[in-house]
Amino acid sequence: MSGITVQRVLGGDDRQAVIDIIEQVFQNEKNWISSAHSQIPQELAADQPFSWFLARVNGRPAGVLRLLYDPPLNLPEEYQVTFMPGIDTDYLKGLGRYVEIGRFMIPGEYRRNHRIALRLMRAATEEVVERDYTHFITDVFENEKHSPLNFHTRVLGFEVIGRHLFGDLNCSSTRIILTLDILKLYSRIKDSRHRIYAELTEGMHGLVERKRRKLMAEGGGRS
Repeated sequence: MSGITVQRVLGGDDRQAVIDIIEQVFQNEKNWISSAHSQIPQELAADQPFSWFLARVNGRPAGVLRLLYDPPLNLPEEYQVTFMPGIDTDYLKGLGRYVEIGRFMIPGEYRRNHRIALRLMRAATEEVVERDYTHFITDVFENEKHSPLNFHTRVLGFEVIGRHLFGDLNCSSTRIILTLDILKLYSRIKDSRHRIYAELTEGMHGLVERKRRKLMAEGGGRS
């Protein structure tokens, strides 16, 4: 399948397309929310602490991803968070600057096309690295039918750091907390010829290398 495009959502038809996808996937298919319209703000200025991205296939809306910059790492007590041994919020804060991936969804008719998810991740990563953030953090459901847990951990290299039982979505599955060191990922896959990694890194080598050298110069280099 060709004709995949991804762009940041700044309002208008793109915002409505995001609402339509959220309604289709999270509201009607999954029954995780009661209203799709409340998920994305009316105002989507570039200086806000979040970014929404919309993927289209031959002009048709085909995927959504939301970024939240500097998310709170101390989740509410009622979420019942438990971290892996040796990990706590102070430890996480010491590793770098975080961006949360959320509301990452692809409608059923496009779900088998992994290039859509990779293009969304590439656009998100490019913006995050450009803004000097170093880590992604996200939740995925443990036993949900379409959970991306295996893809995130086995393909992209996300690491499991904890879990929590409750959250802002109406789902009974346990939430698995994952983090990803972005520059560490790119160091691992930059020379790979695997089509998945080529899709993820296309056009980004120069940007990532500049940011890596900057971190090295500041004394925060990573292997």
